Amino acid sequence: MNPRVHRSRVSHDRWLVSYADFITLLFAFFVVLYAFALADKQKPAQISAAIDTAFQSLAAFNSAAAAPPAVSQSSSPYTGLSAERTISENEMPAASIRDDLNQIRRELEQTLSRQISNHTIAIQMGRDGLVISLREAGFFNSGSASPRPDSIPTLRKIAASLGQIPYDVRIEGHTDNVPMHNAEFDSNWELSSARATRIARLFLVMHAIAPSHLSAAGYAEFHPVAGNDTPEGRAENRRVDLVVLPRTRFNFLQPNQASGKWRKITDE
Repeated sequence: MNPRVHRSRVSHDRWLVSYADFITLLFAFFVVLYAFALADKQKPAQISAAIDTAFQSLAAFNSAAAAPPAVSQSSSPYTGLSAERTISENEMPAASIRDDLNQIRRELEQTLSRQISNHTIAIQMGRDGLVISLREAGFFNSGSASPRPDSIPTLRKIAASLGQIPYDVRIEGHTDNVPMHNAEFDSNWELSSARATRIARLFLVMHAIAPSHLSAAGYAEFHPVAGNDTPEGRAENRRVDLVVLPRTRFNFLQPNQASGKWRKITDE
């Protein structure tokens, strides 16, 4: 009997391992390209989740690893814009912005119907945007910058409504022309500025409006809405205005934007 000849078997299928690795990396590469192609529609957290899911399907990572939570794509009810999107004059025509502000006005008039009927709040369209006037009689004690405790629920409703819109909110303090001097404030400038700042700080504490969309200013008695020669007129002038206005990208530091049309604003 011939002895059995033992021959070593050489595997000719090792190239499949390298080929599988190449296909895995190539697939991951195209997933990354696809994710970045949708970067303007999805947020970074969603892109990360998509990439992680693709690798997990290839067993490149442990499937038990927790993927980052997806951020919901909440849209503003006004013109379908995201609440974090900056409004520019080139993106939205004036007519669309006016329609948005009118819609906001109608919703606020429904929410604040009782305060409007009591003449503690007035809502109207102004030169810069939608103006929500908070009369002193309903929100402040005379000579004080702290909102009255009974006005906090109303301010909370206003903040919740304004926090859902893609526009900025400028808080303006106004007074009548009666000279102001007490233990806390020496002038109408200080009182008007303090009232605007207190309302702004209250909105920030409520976490209702993004700080980047909020500003405060004091105008003292120099922007009246009524005559100061009657008690009724002075009462209307003592107010805090919440001005809802669009944000623009007109930058005077860039020479190429200086060619845009600009019109001097007057009171006429």
